[in-house]
Amino acid sequence: MIKGLRNGFAFFLRLLGLAYGRVVAWRRSWYTSHPETQRVLNHPVISIGNLVIGGSGKTPLVAAIVKELVSNGEQPAILSRGYARKVVTEGVLVVSDLTKTIEPVEKSGDEPQMLARNLPGVPVLVSGDRYLAGSLAERYFGCTVHLLDDGFQHLALHRDIELLIVGADDLDEVMLPTGRLRESLKTASVADAVCVVGDDSTVAKVGTALGVPQTFRLKLQPKPARLLGTSLQPLQLSAGSRIVALAGIARPERFFASLAEFGYDVVQKKIFRDHHWYTTRDLTDVLASARDANAEAVLTTEKDAMRLMSFRLRETILPVAYIPMELAIEPVVEFRTWLFKRLEIARETTVLV
Repeated sequence: MIKGLRNGFAFFLRLLGLAYGRVVAWRRSWYTSHPETQRVLNHPVISIGNLVIGGSGKTPLVAAIVKELVSNGEQPAILSRGYARKVVTEGVLVVSDLTKTIEPVEKSGDEPQMLARNLPGVPVLVSGDRYLAGSLAERYFGCTVHLLDDGFQHLALHRDIELLIVGADDLDEVMLPTGRLRESLKTASVADAVCVVGDDSTVAKVGTALGVPQTFRLKLQPKPARLLGTSLQPLQLSAGSRIVALAGIARPERFFASLAEFGYDVVQKKIFRDHHWYTTRDLTDVLASARDANAEAVLTTEKDAMRLMSFRLRETILPVAYIPMELAIEPVVEFRTWLFKRLEIARETTVLV
């Protein structure tokens, strides 16, 4: 009987997946057939998105592209919906302007806060209406190009460049709610380029499977740990150090793998749901476990660090630190040439409104 119930529930989930897939396919088809319904900003919009729920590296990719744009004399602005904010405000929230970070993480959300702190001089704006946010960025901050964070499904706004991050494991996913796909893999063919974490053969495999000829390789580069509760000073840990790993992100196994690459001895893994807002009790329990395990430190992700900064970590029994991640887009020259050529084309075809 139990087996029959499980089979029935699995069948029900597959039906839900089919229904969900048809709805999102219809939605995309409707916008494609009615381009006049999309709102258009005065300056080009670069969308960075993915096909699956959860982390895929969008935020580090946004940061990497912003640095390329700034080095080429552009004034980018980042438009985010501020997913999983603790305090949701109406209208547009300016997280950072041209000089400083203005709003706390509770209002901005962890990813916009991370971008604001790592990219001084680049406005970060949060709003459910990203056309309104982009208009404000153009009017008050002299923005020349927009970065639409998690924008692949944000069809109400016209995008000039569509970048899609796809992992090799995404090719085996199925539609929500059974799997993690937001849209069918076939949808990837509308992207201008696919960015893949992996070696050349993995990149080629993904590009061929999705029917997207333009591909780029992404390389995540962990940096030395930085202490929370201080001025983010480096934390000196040797290979083999016993640590407790703390992660409230979508795919924590990637973080754990990076710690292993550093040579740390991960004696415990503390996993919370993505975007989890930590409590004093959470942190007390984690630190107690670390002490009992004779760990030298607690290491977490940079995104988690944004949600931990309000705690008095200077006074904890063990150091708490995070691992910054940088992302390289390769081949560097090819990507740079491609990106600025696409921007040039977008500006030639955009009619200012």
